[in-house]
Amino acid sequence: MSNFIELGKKIYDLQNPREAHRFAVFVARCLLHPQRMSRLEKFFGQSELLRQVAQGYPFVFEQATRAFFYWRSTFEERARLIEDNMKFLTARFNDDFMLKLYGDKKIELWRMTLDDTLGEMNLVLCAESGQRKEGLAAVMFNLPGEVPVYQILFWIARDELINRDGAWSMWIGAMQGPNVDDAKDLVKRITKRCHAYRTKNLILYAAQSVARNFGVEKIFAVTNAGYYANNHVRSDRKLKTSFGDFWSEVGGIETHDARFFELPLTETRKTVEEIPSHKRAQYRRRFALLDDLDASIAATLRTFKRAEVSA
Repeated sequence: MSNFIELGKKIYDLQNPREAHRFAVFVARCLLHPQRMSRLEKFFGQSELLRQVAQGYPFVFEQATRAFFYWRSTFEERARLIEDNMKFLTARFNDDFMLKLYGDKKIELWRMTLDDTLGEMNLVLCAESGQRKEGLAAVMFNLPGEVPVYQILFWIARDELINRDGAWSMWIGAMQGPNVDDAKDLVKRITKRCHAYRTKNLILYAAQSVARNFGVEKIFAVTNAGYYANNHVRSDRKLKTSFGDFWSEVGGIETHDARFFELPLTETRKTVEEIPSHKRAQYRRRFALLDDLDASIAATLRTFKRAEVSA
């Protein structure tokens, strides 16, 4: 019990009454699953790197105890996906990558100039406490001052839910848009700068690029039915984006599990013949921008890859 209490103290601010309540609930849930929590502790204690990851991002222990990631996830499923995510990343990326990602230091993947008013928008890979309900990392577009524009939250784990073939997969827990007063105008301006390529398509494109450079085999994404809190059914907490509609639009297919779509690893581009002649110049500029984004992500992640990557 003392270990669970010490873990809770690292996660929660006990001076805050709400946090103190969450601390009590956390300890109670740990006591209900003592063996699995002990195994999770041992997992993060097996190497100095994992100990530092858990120290920088102690929420890995909380995430196992709460109904996060996707609807009706079990305690065992959450603990296993947390371990899978860390196994995958530590096997493929160096210590610097892990300690930056889980040390609250954003890894910049790409940057572009929008206009004189908005300035530059950058794409980062990060893991922040506010994102822990839907994932273990995120790809995020930010404006100056770290104002978030769009983000996709995800984790990496073996496929034990859909095809059950153990294939390493990216699992998207949520896609979130800007939460600012002028959100519609902001998105419109970014879309114009990206040659009529919608911002939510751009963040998905970035996530697909990250997935390919990580070396996963598949991408799965939660549907409205799979959203962790299932709160979209309440009229006063409606999701801004219908996940299922968007996943279908970008080439996703339904799976036997209504909670998940399977998405393509690569976006299908129109051929020259498919593009109206008056739009071909726009599409060339758009494709050039996307190619630049791809190249930047690949180059950045290559600097963090281990010399020998195990399968």
